[in-house]
Amino acid sequence: MSLHTLPDAERTKRLTTAELRDRFLVQDLFQDGQVTFRFVDLDRVVLGGAVPTDGPLDLGVPEELAAGSFTERREVGILNIGGAGTVMVGEETYALGNRDLLYVGRGSEAVSFASDDAATPARYYLVSYPCHAEHPTTLIRKAEAELEELGSQAKANRRDLFKYVRPGGVESGQLVMGITEIRDGSVWNTMPAHTHARRTEVYLYFDVDPEDVVFHMMGEPQEVRTLLTRDGEAVLSPGWSIHAGAGTGAYTFCWAMGGENQDFGDMQFVAMTDLR
Repeated sequence: MSLHTLPDAERTKRLTTAELRDRFLVQDLFQDGQVTFRFVDLDRVVLGGAVPTDGPLDLGVPEELAAGSFTERREVGILNIGGAGTVMVGEETYALGNRDLLYVGRGSEAVSFASDDAATPARYYLVSYPCHAEHPTTLIRKAEAELEELGSQAKANRRDLFKYVRPGGVESGQLVMGITEIRDGSVWNTMPAHTHARRTEVYLYFDVDPEDVVFHMMGEPQEVRTLLTRDGEAVLSPGWSIHAGAGTGAYTFCWAMGGENQDFGDMQFVAMTDLR
């Protein structure tokens, strides 16, 4: 497990491109035959990637967590962005297709990952926050997620937002998690931009063609910076930073949030005229 420590807003203004990428961009999460972790001092979130190929992979527990099991004091959202597979939690086995999500509650037993076909392995994206209450482990199919249609063709930002883990649906301690699919002919996500004063967010961009990129906008609204991102890369977004992007081709992203407020609409919107 490697550690990401984030600079504050004032220091971020002076970072070079390389320094900005080093601090805010998470790369190489998805390694064949491995479980990979990143610990971030951003509401103590742990990000992970699991790609089972030759056989099942155990979630295990990094020694940095100082816990008897990974979920001893944590909850985990597991999104499959690859081929079909299964996740075992204790004695229960859950089948996950592409873009299905499994919420694993605090105190759950051992967790392991498998692929149905090693030639087209599952790619499990893990987002974990500390949790102080127990909620049941729950499988959410993409078809069961709450759908919200956003944007317009005139603004090139038509997109479908799927809410998987959220208040009133699948309950959690901190985690709010879902995906957004950009419609054909659109490129922008989350414009007009906004910040979250009471929570932080992580974007994972996926299903990006190798020849395409997504230009992710971040930073204070009057100090906008750009991170060039590719398939399977995640961007860390503190509460003071906007988070938006535009792609050169089709893409989808997973958004995950943790903090003191789970209200999805708790955003501080920024007028387009105020961005700098």
